[in-house]
Amino acid sequence: MWKPDCRTKKHLVYEQRGSATLLTILSMLGLLAIAGLAIDGGSLYMMKSHLQKTANAAALSGAQELTNSETAVRNVVQRIVNDHREQESLREVNITMRNRVNVRLEKEIPLTFMSIFGWSSTPVRVSATAEIGTMGRAHGAAPLGIDESIQLEFYKNYELKVDETGVDTGNFGVLALGGGGAKTYEDNLIHGYQNEVKVNDIIPTQTGNIAGKTRVGVNARITACPYLKGETHYRDCPRVILIPVYQPHNHNQNQMKEIKVKGFAYFYILDPMNGNDKTIKGMFIQRAGVGFVDPSLVDKGAYSIRLTE
Repeated sequence: MWKPDCRTKKHLVYEQRGSATLLTILSMLGLLAIAGLAIDGGSLYMMKSHLQKTANAAALSGAQELTNSETAVRNVVQRIVNDHREQESLREVNITMRNRVNVRLEKEIPLTFMSIFGWSSTPVRVSATAEIGTMGRAHGAAPLGIDESIQLEFYKNYELKVDETGVDTGNFGVLALGGGGAKTYEDNLIHGYQNEVKVNDIIPTQTGNIAGKTRVGVNARITACPYLKGETHYRDCPRVILIPVYQPHNHNQNQMKEIKVKGFAYFYILDPMNGNDKTIKGMFIQRAGVGFVDPSLVDKGAYSIRLTE
């Protein structure tokens, strides 16, 4: 009978031990690679997410100035990028006035694990585009309206009629947003109606003598604006009010009982009201604000912003 040589047994044991050691080393290398990739991949993901948020914020903020000037758009984009400490990452700003702004960022990110293989860093690139479009619904509307038949001339003087007749057969009128009553009307005029108003909403008109409440609301807005008269571009000036553009809906003799919302316009209040005034003096302006875009509507100068990339 054949008996295995002791040396053969030892050789087999050594081979098994060598194989186990090799497998252990390979496993450790594999785990190290996975950990390294996870570290580098996590860093790249976090940085790309940060850069994308910065680009989004810069594009959205810059789009607010698309009705103003290209310089204003670039200044806002630069400020937002600086606020996020990514001024060195800004590569390009493409602007089409009254339409869109595109912001492109790029940053070289150092690598930890991949540097073993000669890749010390890699570029991360992001892009964001924001557009403005005709506003179709929004919060914060003032309880005033303008007939859709009016062909608005921007930055030309207008007077919004706010006497005791409510909405009549004229062009302007007073709306009962959130219900009737002088107090509700005053609050909405000063602060804006907090609920959403959208195209095709049916809104009752405000009746009764609200000229006094109008004077209070208008003068409060003018007092709260820290800028000189006529400086329409400041975003935090309460002289600018958002008003619904309406279609007559329920007409009774010479008074409009209800209106149907057909869009929105921005109105800049020029002058305070005295005790005898029954009109709000101001001008319609073009402006981009918070709301939702409806491209099917007629352009009345009120725009909303949306990310498209």
